[in-house]
Amino acid sequence: MSETPEIFSQCDISEQEKEKLVGEVIRYILFKTEQNSGCPIRREELTQLITGKGYKQRNLPAYVINEAKSKLSSIFGYELRELQRSRPSVSVNPGRASRSQQSVADAKSYILISQLPADIYRKFVEDTSSSHMTGFTFVVIGIIHLGGGKVTEESLWHHLRRLGLHENEENHPDFANTKLALEALVQKRYLQKEKVNGPEGSTVYYELAERALDGTINDRIKEYVSQIVQKDVTSLEAD
Repeated sequence: MSETPEIFSQCDISEQEKEKLVGEVIRYILFKTEQNSGCPIRREELTQLITGKGYKQRNLPAYVINEAKSKLSSIFGYELRELQRSRPSVSVNPGRASRSQQSVADAKSYILISQLPADIYRKFVEDTSSSHMTGFTFVVIGIIHLGGGKVTEESLWHHLRRLGLHENEENHPDFANTKLALEALVQKRYLQKEKVNGPEGSTVYYELAERALDGTINDRIKEYVSQIVQKDVTSLEAD
């Protein structure tokens, strides 16, 4: 951060212009996060928000985004985290595999992570009306985690059917279209999806993406799985 004043001096804009750009980027991030239910925001979008106003300074977008990141943390209690895009590992032969459904163009993106303590977040911020989607996300990540970090689409739906979720259901009381609910996890970068072509046809794989591989979420999954296994062992001992 010590380089920030130097970068600002190179941008050749006034303090007022800088503050205005930072404010617009913050508003865009907050609005976009709410509008798209937490889907990652591409760095390209934020850059265009600045360059689209006629600013040509090469370092200006990075400077403004860093300033917005700092204020989101100090004022709003959010971490603006850059996602390090992970590549699908299922493609043994790149020539035989189709492109991942996510665009290569959005390789750099950001999400907002609350910095509030868990108990305060649950009490004052958490939206309980979306708790069913949180549970669904946790279950799907858990299934794939137990599968070694990636599973076929067929295998994933096999396990979800055992929980009463069917891939062709379009009027589920909580999720409406269950396929779209699963696709939303791809858009939010909890999962990545890839179709691999082989001699016997194509196979679709789901693999944990960078958001699910985040240390905090990964630790929670491991704790959850450990509790389930311990519960099952206790039940068997009781029998």
